[in-house]
Amino acid sequence: MAEKIFLTGIKPTGEPHLGNFLGAIKPALDLAKNNPNSKKYFFIADQHALTSIKNQHTMHSYRYNIAATWLSFFENIDNCYFYFQSQIPEIFELYWILSCFCPKGLLNRAHAYRALVANNLSNNHDEDRQINQGVFSYPVLMAADILLFQSTHVPVGIDQKQHIEIAIELARHLNHSLSENIPLPQPVINENTELIIGLDGQKMSKNYNNTLPIFLSGKELKKKIGKIQTDSTELGQPLDWENCNVFKIYGYLATDQQRLVLKEKYISGKIGYGHAKNELFQLYEDFFSEYKDRFDFFLNHPKTIDKYISNGYRKASEVAHKNLAKIKTELGF
Repeated sequence: MAEKIFLTGIKPTGEPHLGNFLGAIKPALDLAKNNPNSKKYFFIADQHALTSIKNQHTMHSYRYNIAATWLSFFENIDNCYFYFQSQIPEIFELYWILSCFCPKGLLNRAHAYRALVANNLSNNHDEDRQINQGVFSYPVLMAADILLFQSTHVPVGIDQKQHIEIAIELARHLNHSLSENIPLPQPVINENTELIIGLDGQKMSKNYNNTLPIFLSGKELKKKIGKIQTDSTELGQPLDWENCNVFKIYGYLATDQQRLVLKEKYISGKIGYGHAKNELFQLYEDFFSEYKDRFDFFLNHPKTIDKYISNGYRKASEVAHKNLAKIKTELGF
């Protein structure tokens, strides 16, 4: 049986939020626990963040914020390697190689790029307004992240599935020139949380400013939860649990029993949305409290973060150098 290699990353463009946890961190954590002997690469996708963040201090802060997030969840789990994407120059060399195997039409069909073009056209702008080359070729860099380490399993949110499909397509193109094929990666998606909704009921995204950060303090967390959009049902009337944003977000973290109890409260008409939001607040605080303590520790001890990252970088760099050298030799370099 071929060796399983797990890899995923988080882009440091803001505070880590529930979508990051459910789409990347939780599935990665489950895989790590269930595959203790497999290699697991978890990175901070800081070069990807350069498409939107150009400020030195903001970038530095977000990079360490995401690094602290990874480390807070993966304490004492073997064979996990954490690193900053920008530390591995082989990624960007493979990015260029893959670019030369990538049909432009493949990138034209990328959902994120098409959405930006559509938005420009709907506002009567030039279709490429404020779309930089990094945004357009983003899927190629993501493919390089994945294929360089010969990753077999990539935990992602449903919105990233197409990027894995593009990586598979590029691997197939490149494999025609290689005597030893690069494995085709599989997306690992939590089918129960395919689309994580935000405070307004849309997909949770930093772009929409509708996220629920993982490590907010009590007062800030309660304020955020208070902004979740609900309908105008009055207290004393049954609440529509099936279409309620509060209930949906509660369900992402609750046990089946907890969901059932809250559902019965909704149907009974004995609670209003304010009570439901308080139930979500209590659940959220309890669920992340242990990890928040570790997160705060790491943020207050950046040298400890550097130590973990340094150890992960050394292992990742060794593998990256070896794998890229094979590809370059096959291509005549």
